[in-house]
Amino acid sequence: MYRSPLSALIAASLVLVPAAALAAHGRVGLWTVTTSMQMSNMPQISPEAMAMMKQRGMQMPGMGQPMTTQICMTQEQVIADKPPAMSNREESCDTKVLNQSPSLMESSVSCHGRMNGVGHIKVIWRGNEHYEGTYNFKGVMDGQPHEMTTHYSGDYVKSDCGAVKPFVLPKSMQ
Repeated sequence: MYRSPLSALIAASLVLVPAAALAAHGRVGLWTVTTSMQMSNMPQISPEAMAMMKQRGMQMPGMGQPMTTQICMTQEQVIADKPPAMSNREESCDTKVLNQSPSLMESSVSCHGRMNGVGHIKVIWRGNEHYEGTYNFKGVMDGQPHEMTTHYSGDYVKSDCGAVKPFVLPKSMQ
């Protein structure tokens, strides 16, 4: 099945960037995450990416409109010392931590393959129950320039995730 690399990047930015924000910080349990995104050359989102988002209780709002979802973080995800990897058969994205302190993490993302580009993640923690940050990505796909800016924040809700399952990277992005 054909899957747009950019739709995968959009889905990943809505799921992975908030997960990355908790690397080596936060608390195990349920988090409410609010994300808003601006993008040039808005692509069609593949049915696979839409299904993944729907399965996680996400709806794709209009660009710039905030979207709120809940994620469940495990102990392993909270104590991780780097953001999760994001790659698939068509792209390979490497994440490198540039700066990390008790209240700040900055990292770069470099993607190669069908889509080539670079990104920057910045996360600021306010204790271990709140974070906020940005994710900026500029690249080229199929000869067309694409640029995306995502703003997000997360708030700890409780230790029991209830029906919300822990985040697992989809096989298509491993």
